[in-house]
Amino acid sequence: MQGPDRRTAGSLPDAPLAFVAKVKGALRLCAVDALAQCQGIVPGLTLTDARARQPALALANMDKDADRHWLDQQMQRCTAWTPLVTIAGGDGITLDITGTDHLFGGEAGLSALVEDTFASVGVTLRLAIAATPEAAQALARHASLPVEDECLAIRSLPVAALGLEEAALALRRVGLKTIGDLVARPAASIAVRFGMEAVIALRRLLGEEQAPIIPLVQPVPLRFERRFAEPIGHQPSIAACFADLLRKAACVLEERDLGGRCFVLTLFRSDGQRQRLEIKTGLPTRDPAIVLRLFDERITTLADPLDPGFGYDTIALALPVTEPLVASQPRLDGQEGRGATLAELIDRLSTRLGADSLRRLAPQDSHVPEQAQFALPALHAPAPASWPVPALDEPPLRPLFLFDPPQPVEVIAEVPDGPPHRFRWQRTLREVCLYEGPERISAEWWRRRGGEEPGKGGLTRDYYRIEDAHGRRYWIFRHGLYSEKPDPRHGPRWYVHGLFA
Repeated sequence: MQGPDRRTAGSLPDAPLAFVAKVKGALRLCAVDALAQCQGIVPGLTLTDARARQPALALANMDKDADRHWLDQQMQRCTAWTPLVTIAGGDGITLDITGTDHLFGGEAGLSALVEDTFASVGVTLRLAIAATPEAAQALARHASLPVEDECLAIRSLPVAALGLEEAALALRRVGLKTIGDLVARPAASIAVRFGMEAVIALRRLLGEEQAPIIPLVQPVPLRFERRFAEPIGHQPSIAACFADLLRKAACVLEERDLGGRCFVLTLFRSDGQRQRLEIKTGLPTRDPAIVLRLFDERITTLADPLDPGFGYDTIALALPVTEPLVASQPRLDGQEGRGATLAELIDRLSTRLGADSLRRLAPQDSHVPEQAQFALPALHAPAPASWPVPALDEPPLRPLFLFDPPQPVEVIAEVPDGPPHRFRWQRTLREVCLYEGPERISAEWWRRRGGEEPGKGGLTRDYYRIEDAHGRRYWIFRHGLYSEKPDPRHGPRWYVHGLFA
């Protein structure tokens, strides 16, 4: 980006312009205008070399503080298009237009609007759009615009696009001149020779690693408070003030299409002490009645009741955690849906009993049955997905009830690797009438093989769904194969892992 023309006194109006600063004891060009670039004068040249190429070169001292102040002003201008605006490299601006470009006619329409807006104040700029902030800045600084193929253009960029001056110099010395040359080399060798910073910069440039964007305008947590000229200590007055703060918070949340997930009530006593109450909800909400009920539950669980002392002179409500809350369609009878009722029940029980007392199972990416889910606090667990509906008259593949740990059984099979013929469990011999299987579940290869207990070794499991003579159904597995020799004395062991309804 290039700002308005600033020329020294006595210079020709049509002369090329350059800004100079002292770098390592020598005067070098830090920035040049378009006319100077056309004449072969680029940033980084010494002042002597620049004068030799163009004696009529107009000069101005580089004022970094003034440039940063001017750049901050331009960043404020950019907040009209997106709230995520940040500075890049001291002379560039990055805009995250994800989800906002459609308001201005798409990427092409927004690009034209940005160029016209800055052109109206005498600013020329180089603008590029890419999948990552680093790629957009690199293309804007080093690529020939406009860019047709983003991937090809990035690989054609010079290694200076990494933004690492010393690493770029070392890379060019060994013949690695473009980003494409780096991509063809193993990342480990690049890290060893040129540092891990070069690998990180390359991954961010290619979109393989994301770097956080620190926006110019930081979101301010919602906070509402009421101060009193005279301290208050009556419970009805405190409750009325709290309800009024909740209504104000609900209005602000509705304007922003947000809902609160965490509500913090702070009571400031006149003697300087503070009493802090916090509640959390499983789903975002802005209903004051729901929040009031949760705070009532929270107050009743306190070991020591709230003591106003000589009264409260300030009551504050903060919402440190908020999430988008879209409008929901009510039912025709005006009643709340089942999901909202269940979420309210979870919130009340978690507030009354403690967040860790009420848990919900969440799926985990594992093929081992006992590790396919893990328990999380119900307030923090994601909303459960709908259960898969099995085919009609098809028995379930997995039982709803699992033993933890699986219980050992004694099995008699017709052949060593065959299904169970009868088994003894809980001192009762049970005859197998029907069976289905085996379903083979291999061990986790990254665990050390060995071990006789399920979950502690790396043995293969063969699962069978069986039914005994009384119609009871079991989920039984053989832990280990005879070829694996888990126990040379007894062979594989058998366990009952679950019961079918």
